[in-house]
This record gives sequence, structure tokens and C-alpha cells, in this order.
Amino acid sequence: MKLFPAIDLRGGQAVRLYQGDYDQMTVYNPAPADQARAFAAAGAKYLHVVDLDGAKDDTTANLPAIARIAAESDLYIEVGGGIRDEERIRRYLDLGVSRCILGTVAVRDFDFTARMAQKYGDRIAVGVDMKDGLVAVAGWKEVTPEPGVAFCRRLAEAGVKAVIATDISRDGTMQGTNMDLYRELLTIPGLEITASGGIAKMEELDTLQAMGCHAAILGKSVYTGAIDLAEAVRRFD
Repeated sequence: MKLFPAIDLRGGQAVRLYQGDYDQMTVYNPAPADQARAFAAAGAKYLHVVDLDGAKDDTTANLPAIARIAAESDLYIEVGGGIRDEERIRRYLDLGVSRCILGTVAVRDFDFTARMAQKYGDRIAVGVDMKDGLVAVAGWKEVTPEPGVAFCRRLAEAGVKAVIATDISRDGTMQGTNMDLYRELLTIPGLEITASGGIAKMEELDTLQAMGCHAAILGKSVYTGAIDLAEAVRRFD
């Protein structure tokens, strides 16, 4: 199982939100590239980056920070947040980003998402954020009527190969992740599932690996030391 420590960017800094609330933000490192290097020093091979400003306001204010992370590390980097057209996909890939994550656009322009998945293959993933089981978009500010699991089935049928699934109610809470959600998602044929949101203990990583999760994203747990990244990488990655 691949482990992706996470860097969420807002205003060029590495931050964490509580349950996706932009008003409940903690700054963990004002220099995101330094944070990426620290993760690499702990043995990480992968990195999950989210442009919170891009997700919320459709800006590219954090592009310089992402460019620096890509230039100064050898990590496999996936980036999401505000990627809503092919031009931005190309910009990130040209920077050296390994994979782009489509979020809001996957709901609002499903056909575009299917085309990008066909064109770029494993360099495209879809981030499916859920609140009370329903898909949430626009930096988690809007909740749609579509159930998240049903949406993931549609994505798989359209040729999407990888989904990063987040239960917003667990994100940043350190209260444990939604195992029932991932058990259900893992029944969808041909879809690689990355678990995200609330993972706080090594035992949860044991469970996710045992059930066949492709990857897990570690956020607040590694910043607070609840999970030792170096040990986690040795055990699972």
C-alpha cells in the first residue's frame, strides 16, 4: 500500500483544515518545499498536494510553491485543487507533477473528466469528497445530491482508474477513517482506491492494507506525530 503524506497549501504555506473548514486552519510549515524534503528524509516516495486556494477560489496562487516542491524533490507528486481544464493539467505535468487530481470538474463536467482519463491514463485521478455520503464540491462548500459511491461507480464505467475518496466529516479530526466507506468502494471493479481523511493510527493502516486499499493519505497524523511516517513507510510502503 502506497503512503502519501499530505501538504495542503494556502497562501503559499503548508496548512491543515479541520473538517474542510477554511476558518479552522493550522499552519504547520511556512515553507512547503522544506516539508516535502522532510517527508522524503523519512523515506516517503509519494506526496499528496492540495491547492486549497485553487479549490476554493479557482486561483493559481500556489503554483510557485508547487513548482518548487516538484523541482526540489524526487517524490511522485499528485496535485489537486482547482484543476478544471486541460491547460492547468498540462501546466502541472510540465512542472514535473506526476498525477493531477480532478475534483469539482468531475461532477460539473463529467464528459471532460472521462476524456482526460482516456487521454492521460494513470496521470489522472479523481478526488471524490463526501459529506454524509454525498459528493461535495467547490472546496467542500457545496454538497450535491449524488451519493459518493454511485458517483465512483460512474467514474469507473467511464474509464477512470483511480479515486481518492475523502469523508469530510473525518478529515483533520484524528478520529479515525471511515472503513465502511472503503470496504464498499473496494467492491467496484477496476478502480484503485486511495483512503483519505481521519487516519490516526497504525492499526488503521493495517486494516486498509488488509482490505486491499491501493494507497492512504496521511495528513494531521504525521504533523502531530500520532503516526511516525518513517515507521509507517517501513511497514506499509
